[in-house]
Amino acid sequence: MRWVYPLLANRSILQILLLINIAGTIYGYYWYGWQLKETPGIFLLFVPDSPTASLFFVFVLIAFLLKKNWPIIEALAIVTLFKYGIWAVVMNILVYFVQGELDWIGYMLIFSHFAMAVQGLLYAPFYRFKWWHLIVTAIWTLHNDVIDYVFFMLPSYHMLNRYTPQIGYFTFWLSIVSIGLAYYFVIRPGRYRLEIK
Repeated sequence: MRWVYPLLANRSILQILLLINIAGTIYGYYWYGWQLKETPGIFLLFVPDSPTASLFFVFVLIAFLLKKNWPIIEALAIVTLFKYGIWAVVMNILVYFVQGELDWIGYMLIFSHFAMAVQGLLYAPFYRFKWWHLIVTAIWTLHNDVIDYVFFMLPSYHMLNRYTPQIGYFTFWLSIVSIGLAYYFVIRPGRYRLEIK
């Protein structure tokens, strides 16, 4: 698997990924547009979860292209990319089982969000965040869960409304797993480290 890392560090690949993530982020905020119009101002920052995750990664890629590391952004990126990437995959699969079908947008969301989760983990050897960055990220992530499932600011899948308590429970543990993966791949002693050159 380590053969892939020189490819990931290639400037052309970084530039292509940057363009893809900028486009995905813009589309993501557009997708949330109608919900953001109905969202109280105090919650606006915590509603568009997936595009904000990809926005964090946009800044990670910009830093890499500048041959820098922005650790707090890296921590936010790996945790939120994995969490919301997997969350959206699971929600769209659940929509399929509830409705018996899924439109092309649902399949596109499954593919794009799975790619989000994977890219966040693939770049882990290049991240340089420490414990305190991960603690701040954990607070942000778990606070977002409270906003979503206590104040009901979660992304709207009306056909899944009756499962909101179960989805909230799943999301909490997905947050814990995402934080744990960030520790495992970036902070733990002996983890694999690489430099962007």
